[in-house]
Amino acid sequence: MRTLIAAIASTILAMSAAGAAAQTVPASDGVYTSDLMTKWGKEVTPDNAWRSYPRPQLKRERWLNLNGLWDYAIAKAAAPQPTRMDGQILVPYPVESKLSRVARKVTPDDRIWYRRSFTVPQDWAGEHVMLNFGAVDFAATIWVNGAVVGSHKGGFDTFGFDITDYLKPGANELVVQVADPTSAGTQPRGKQILDPSGIWYTAVSGIWQTVWLEPVPKLHIEDVRATPNIDRGVVDVAVALSGWANDTDAVKLTASAGGKVIASTIIRANRRATLAIPNARLWSPDDPHLYDLKAELVTVPDPYAGQDERDRKAYDARFTAGEDRTYAAARVAGAPRDTVDTYFAMRKISIGPGRVTGQPAILLNNKPLFQNGTLDQGWWPDGLYTPPSEEAMKSDLVFLKKAGFNMLRKHIKVEPARYYYDADHLGMLIWQDMPSGGGEDQFVTGTSKSQAVLSSDAMAENQNELAAMIGDLRAFPSIVLWVVNNEGWGQYDSATLARYVKGMDPSRLVDADSGWLDVAPGASDVFDIHTYEDVPNTPARQSARAIVIGEYGGIGMPIAGHIWRPGKKNWGYQVATGEEDYLARFRRKMAGVIRAAREDGLSASVYTQTTDVEDEINGLLTYDRARVKAPPEALSTIAAPLRELP
Repeated sequence: MRTLIAAIASTILAMSAAGAAAQTVPASDGVYTSDLMTKWGKEVTPDNAWRSYPRPQLKRERWLNLNGLWDYAIAKAAAPQPTRMDGQILVPYPVESKLSRVARKVTPDDRIWYRRSFTVPQDWAGEHVMLNFGAVDFAATIWVNGAVVGSHKGGFDTFGFDITDYLKPGANELVVQVADPTSAGTQPRGKQILDPSGIWYTAVSGIWQTVWLEPVPKLHIEDVRATPNIDRGVVDVAVALSGWANDTDAVKLTASAGGKVIASTIIRANRRATLAIPNARLWSPDDPHLYDLKAELVTVPDPYAGQDERDRKAYDARFTAGEDRTYAAARVAGAPRDTVDTYFAMRKISIGPGRVTGQPAILLNNKPLFQNGTLDQGWWPDGLYTPPSEEAMKSDLVFLKKAGFNMLRKHIKVEPARYYYDADHLGMLIWQDMPSGGGEDQFVTGTSKSQAVLSSDAMAENQNELAAMIGDLRAFPSIVLWVVNNEGWGQYDSATLARYVKGMDPSRLVDADSGWLDVAPGASDVFDIHTYEDVPNTPARQSARAIVIGEYGGIGMPIAGHIWRPGKKNWGYQVATGEEDYLARFRRKMAGVIRAAREDGLSASVYTQTTDVEDEINGLLTYDRARVKAPPEALSTIAAPLRELP
């Protein structure tokens, strides 16, 4: 009997260590997760999973993090909401990931169900409560206490709902249902695929970024957009509220640096303001200086008070013309009703004369700066789309800076907002890709002469998510270029889309087509080629566009003990035999880039890639970030001539 008890105890302990998934998942439903774990993943617990405030560009003091263990179930689409759940999942890690404690396949016919309870803090009484999601892949419907509060489509953008009317005293029930067709659909999904291999990676489904609650007034600040203009020495600020504002509703803006106020003004709600930033300290990779910005929703005296009919008409005429200055000198009545903290940088990205006559260049702050970057997939062996922790995510940026890179191309994936916050503070330029979509037969080849044909619904979904991505990320100064299409993957009407992006955000550059099918020269700021030859090719010179290499490199080197699938053939463009050979190949490729920069006016290059990813072994780091393929100091030394260009 003692032996039997010991065996049972041993089995229970083993099941606990393996996580809830081992107790409930049929073998046929499992996802291959590998033995690889990052050092940060080994430290993840329900109590420490992603605890930082998830929206650093619109930060409020009070909030409640809902990450942690939730109940979950996976059922067929036609099935009703399960009454009995399958186990527990650790949010915010996707269902297929090891860190979720589930690691199950999700098919297009499945629905993921999440459930948890929460209690609203007592000191939030009388306020509106927002339920916010950092990202859910792909289609989500949300219930609170049995009532549907809203739904959302899109795997990469933030969304939220005012759930005040659905709350009750004490414990409240939150239920989320998610559907995700992955590669069986046409929605933007990046490199996800149901049958991963080579350059296509394990599918990601469900909640994969932070979920949180926060109290706000009924009328509150929803968006603050600060656009710098270094030529004028000002920052233009647009503030959007959650609804209609009265004449007594205003926004106070205060810009500061190092605790010292630089500029302040009061504007009418839902309007724009211009703040002068004298002797501005410009943001750059070498000096990533940021200015703090506080936006406060305040109450001002009624501007109509005491006015006769003629005075009111004159006031309205000035207001309509945008010339009213009453608010700038207004006295604020009472305390701010809503306050958010954000920041901005004084920096400019543009196209202009470069170091080679006749070839336009990418300029930072009106001067040529060669952008030396890596292709950055942003995947993790234990969390897939979700980095194990904020510290883990930041470590990639720290490594790249140490290795001499000043830019990265975030490849057909969108990161949690904290990633861009770290890039802003570390001084890393970012090219942000739009995640690719379309069906498998809508990927045009490198020799194609025409673009893909998508349905109206598929195009609408892509454009909605494109707009949402820009809306979420345009506050981050590290982002300097939007990449609309990658290598013809679901590429359609790229000229129209590039103009659409430029119209939404004229303060940044647009790359209509990275690699392969260049069909939008009049709408794209750059001409972008991909070249994986031993010595990279040089883009043909352009009279009105900068020339860049959007992908090159791809030197593979497997490191024993750090391989995703041991025993299976790995993938890379070429394979080095060891560190010495690796550095020699890197030096040869970099020499080609340096020559093109000096002689042909190349403005930027993107090396493939930051890390190994699943079957790909062409990273500078192993997939688990435990080993470097070459010392970062050596990589930085090889690239030094790019930093010394005039």
